Amino acid sequence: MKQRKEPIKSKKVWTIIISIFLLSVPWYLPVGSSYIILGAPYWGWLVVIASLAMSVYLTYVLKHEWEIHDDKAEGDL
Repeated sequence: MKQRKEPIKSKKVWTIIISIFLLSVPWYLPVGSSYIILGAPYWGWLVVIASLAMSVYLTYVLKHEWEIHDDKAEGDL
């Protein structure tokens, strides 16, 4: 039987997910800084960019790293 790839068990995948998540929380920014970019505070843009990065990375992992098989296609009913 062929071994399936499970990236959920990969330390690299979890490290990147946790890093992007920590970057999405603006706790590391200096207190009192309030620059406005296109009507939103700059930390809001950082959160949006981190959210997009998380979406892109998870899409990559699901599409290229995870081997998803349809049980019906293999004949296992």
